[in-house]
Amino acid sequence: MSISPKASAALSRRCLQRLLREKAGVRHGDLAKEIEQIIKSLPHGLKENVDVIRHYGNFAAHPNINRVTGEIVDVESGEAEWTLEILLSLFDHYITKPAEYAERRKQLNSKLENQGKRPMKC
Repeated sequence: MSISPKASAALSRRCLQRLLREKAGVRHGDLAKEIEQIIKSLPHGLKENVDVIRHYGNFAAHPNINRVTGEIVDVESGEAEWTLEILLSLFDHYITKPAEYAERRKQLNSKLENQGKRPMKC
C-alpha cells in the first residue's frame, strides 16, 4: 500500500472476489453480482461498506476520468487503507469468527457432556 495505493486497491478487489467465492459460496459472475448474492447476510457495518472495495478496485484497474477536471481518477493512500480495513473485517466474518465460535461450542459441549447433559446442536 505504501508503494502503490492503486495496486493495493486492485489486489484488495481480487482478494474480495476470491473470499466470496471460496468462503461465502457465491456463484461466479462479475464482482457486483457476487456482492449482491451476499449483501443481505452481512452484518450492518459490512453491508454498507463491502462495495467500497469494488469501486476503489475499479478506479485502480480502469482509467476512469473525472468529468470536472478531465484527470484520471486515482486511488489515494487513505482509500486503499480503507479497502484493507473492510477486507480484514470480511476475513473476520467469514473465517476467524466462525472458527472461534466453533471452538467455544466444542468447549461448552464438553462441559455439558461431563455433567451428563446433552450437547448443543451445532
